[in-house]
Amino acid sequence: MWYKARRVLLPALLAVAVFGLLAVPALVFEPAPKAVYGADKTEAIQTLKDFGNTFAEVAEAASPAVVSIQVSREVEASQMQMEGLPETLPDDLFEFFFGPRGFGRQMPQPRNRGQRGFRMPREAPMGQGSGFVIDPSGYIVTNNHVVGDFEDGKITVKLSDGQEFEAKLVGGDPKTDVALIKVEASGLPSLRLGDSDAIKVGEWVLAIGNPFGLSHTVTAGIVSARGRGNVGIVDYADFIQTDAAINPGNSGGPLINLDGEVVGMNTAIYSRTGGSMGIGFAIPVNMIKYVQTQLRESGTVTRGQLGVIIQPLTRELADSFGVDESKGILIGQVMPGSAAEQAGLKQGDIIVELNGQPVGDLNSFRSRIASTAPGTAITLAVLRDSERLETTVTIGELDEEAMAAASPGGPGGPAKVEKGIGITVQNLTEDVAAELGYENEQGVVVSGVDPEGPAAMAGITSGNLIQEVNRTKVTNIDEFQQAMEKAGGKETVLLLVSDGQYSRYAALRIAE
Repeated sequence: MWYKARRVLLPALLAVAVFGLLAVPALVFEPAPKAVYGADKTEAIQTLKDFGNTFAEVAEAASPAVVSIQVSREVEASQMQMEGLPETLPDDLFEFFFGPRGFGRQMPQPRNRGQRGFRMPREAPMGQGSGFVIDPSGYIVTNNHVVGDFEDGKITVKLSDGQEFEAKLVGGDPKTDVALIKVEASGLPSLRLGDSDAIKVGEWVLAIGNPFGLSHTVTAGIVSARGRGNVGIVDYADFIQTDAAINPGNSGGPLINLDGEVVGMNTAIYSRTGGSMGIGFAIPVNMIKYVQTQLRESGTVTRGQLGVIIQPLTRELADSFGVDESKGILIGQVMPGSAAEQAGLKQGDIIVELNGQPVGDLNSFRSRIASTAPGTAITLAVLRDSERLETTVTIGELDEEAMAAASPGGPGGPAKVEKGIGITVQNLTEDVAAELGYENEQGVVVSGVDPEGPAAMAGITSGNLIQEVNRTKVTNIDEFQQAMEKAGGKETVLLLVSDGQYSRYAALRIAE
C-alpha cells in the first residue's frame, strides 16, 4: 500500500519542487521597475546625460570654426645618396630592396632616372598646428610658433568641411606667441571671444585642435590653475593651466568654456614623454584680443609700461619692510620721467592690487601691464612704510630696446671686507663711477664676492653699487660699515643694489 502511495506521491512532490525552483528565481531575479531606483537616482542619471549633451553641443557648434594649419615651402630635394646605388632604379623601391611582392609577379623594368644627384622640386613641411576663425571675413588666430617663424613658407588652412585656403601672415608677436593670419573668404563660421578674467579654477573647458594631425579632436577637462607666468615659455605670459588633454598639433587651437566662448588658446604642455600628462597651458583670450587688434591695425604690437623695476616680495623682504604679507610686487627703482614717477610711486613701495585685484606673481603683473594700451588709466594699491595708499597711473609706452640690462665690470683699488654677507666693497671714486656708469650716483662698489656667501646667493656680483643698508643711504665705506654694525643683532640685512641701470632690493641672511 505504502509502495503504491509512494509511486503516486513522489512524482507529485518532484513536480512541486521543480515548480518551486523555477518560480523562486523568477521572483528573485525579475528586473525591478525603474521606480525601485527612486526619483533622486533617476534625476541624477538624467543630469549626467544633460551634462554630456552640453559638451556635445558646444563641440558641434565650435568645431566648424577650428582650422588645421600646415606651413610648407618649395625646396630642391636631392635624390637619396646611398653608397652602391646603380645609375638606374626600378619604379618600385620596395621591390628593389626586398624583391618581388609575390610569386609569379614579374619585376618591372628599370627606368633611367639620370645621374645621382637628380633634383626635383617638392613642398617640404615646416610647421603644423591649429587655429580658429575670429571674424567671418577670414581672420584667424594661431600660435606664432606655428606660422611666425616661416615668413617664406606657404600657409595652408583647412576647414572641417574639407575646404582649403592659402593664408597670408598679417603679423606675429613672438613675445606672447600670438599670430594673426588671413584667408580670402567670407561668411566663415567664427567663435565668440569670452573674458579670461572671469574664468574660475575648477571650471569645465574643452580643447579643440588637430593633435598628431587628427583633425578636430575634442578633449575635456577643467581649469586647474590661473596666472601661470613663470613657466619660461614666452616673455609676457599669464597662462591658463588646464588638464584637458593637449598634444603636439593642438597649438593654436581654442580653449572653450561651456557657453561656447573662447577663453584661451592652447599653446604648450608640460611633458616628460612628448605626450599629454594633464598639464597644458593656454594664452588668456584677453591677451589675444589686445595683440590681434594691434596686429590687424599695424602688423606690430605696442605694449604698456609702468616705468618701474620690480621684483618678487619674498618672505625675507617682507620682514625687512615690516609687512605681514609676502603677496605683492616690490618696486626696486622708479625710472625718471616715467608714468610711475608722475603718479608719485616711490622706490620701496609694495604693489598689492591692480584695478582692485591682487597682483599675483611678478610675471603675471608684467603681462597685465604690457597688455594694457598706452594712455589707459589704472589704479594701484601700494604699501608705503606699512601704510596702504591708492594711486592712479596713466600707462606709458614700452621702449623694449631701452630695457636691455647693463653688465658693468669689476673695479679695483682699496677695499673693505664685509664677512657677514660675503662681499668686499670700496668707495665710489670718479674714475670707478666713469668706468662702471655710475656718474651722479652714490654708494659703495662691490669689488669682490664670496661665491659661497649670502651675497652671491642673492645674485650680487662684482661691480654692483650698494646704495642703501636697511633703508639708510650709504655714500662711502664708513657709512656702510656703521649701517652694517647697526644690523649686527638682526638675522637679515636689506640692501638696495644697482647694476648701473636698474636697482633692486636684496634681503641677505647674515652669516655668523
